[in-house]
Amino acid sequence: MSSSVERKRIRKSPAARRAEIVASAASIALSEGLEGITLRRIGEELDVRPGLVSHYFPSAEELVAEAFGTAATAELDALIPAERPDGTPTEHLARFLARTTGHPAWDDISALWINARHLSRYRPALREQVAHQEAGWRARLTGLLADGVDRGEFRTPDPLIVALQILVVLDGLSADGTLTPDEVPPAVARMAITLAERELSLAPGTLGAP
Repeated sequence: MSSSVERKRIRKSPAARRAEIVASAASIALSEGLEGITLRRIGEELDVRPGLVSHYFPSAEELVAEAFGTAATAELDALIPAERPDGTPTEHLARFLARTTGHPAWDDISALWINARHLSRYRPALREQVAHQEAGWRARLTGLLADGVDRGEFRTPDPLIVALQILVVLDGLSADGTLTPDEVPPAVARMAITLAERELSLAPGTLGAP
């Protein structure tokens, strides 16, 4: 009887089990890359049969795509929340740039983006998810810049163009694996900050110490 009670206590709802599978896959993606996600590997991580994982994700490709989307969305929500807490657009932009220019916390998700873009050439589900996430990041950063323009903190005729410029610089810096973070010259490391200050008509140092 006690064994039966124990099994009932740990039984999870379909939604909870699916979320657990995706969370495990996202964790593996961040630490080891998307190639590390297999139905068998997730089963081992969760101590369940691979058949249970395939019940929710008949195709590993679907799980890979959703794992990437979960990780990317979580990072976006941490960097530029949809509902931003107290603070000015300038403060939120400075925080975003500080987190994405040389901060160790950015390394894993940055590497994951490179990984996903490479694999998406051959995986339609992942390609669709990458495009969806890119659109979300553009919209979120553009919204922050537009808010700053509305409040008179930033000056630019086109917040979307500035958002794209910032994201292109960040992508370029993360994709250049020829130098370690300690070897990147300060002027290069803060290119996104310098660009943002210039394009938004901010005094040098407004978004980070020169």
